[in-house]
Amino acid sequence: MSKKVLILSASPRKEGNSDTLCSEFMRGAVEAKNDVEKIFLSDKKINYCTGCGVCNTTSKCVQKDEMAEILDKMITADVIVMATPVYFYTMDAQMKTLIDRTVSRYKEIKNKEFYYIITAADAEISNMQKTIESFRGFTLDCLDGAVEKGIIYGIGAWNKGDILKTSVMRQSYEMGKNV
Repeated sequence: MSKKVLILSASPRKEGNSDTLCSEFMRGAVEAKNDVEKIFLSDKKINYCTGCGVCNTTSKCVQKDEMAEILDKMITADVIVMATPVYFYTMDAQMKTLIDRTVSRYKEIKNKEFYYIITAADAEISNMQKTIESFRGFTLDCLDGAVEKGIIYGIGAWNKGDILKTSVMRQSYEMGKNV
C-alpha cells in the first residue's frame, strides 16, 4: 500500500550530508511507489515560538508564516522523516524551531511513523543520543500513536559530501524503499 511520506530536511546546506541522506531515502521511497515530498526547512519562513500561549486554548498559532502549511502536511502524512545535522550536541536550530512550532496542533499529528536521520562530524554513535532523545521527546512523548521506525546515523561526516563515501547511503535508500 502506498504511503504519504513527508521528509523534513533541516540542513542549512542543500546537498549537505543530512540532506543527501534525505534524497537517498526519498529515492527509495519513490521507487517503492510512495507519494513523497521533501521540504528543505531553510527555504521556508518559520518564525520562532514566542511562548504567547494563545495556541494552548485556540489550537492555532497567531504567527503568519509558512509553518501552517508544513503543519497541514505533517497532519496528512503517514510517514514523517526528520533529518538534522548535529553541530553542537543535538539537532540544529531549523529542526528545533519547527518542533517548537508544532504545539498548536499536537493532537492532530497522530498515528504517524517516524524516521530520524542524523549526521555529524563525530564518529561515535553514542554521542548522537542527545539528538535521538530530543526527537523521541517530541514524537513519542507529545504525539499520540507515534511509532519510531528507524534511525540513520551518518557519523564521521565533517565536510559536505563526506557522507557519499559511507555505507549509510545504501542504508538510507533501503530504509526509504521499505517504508
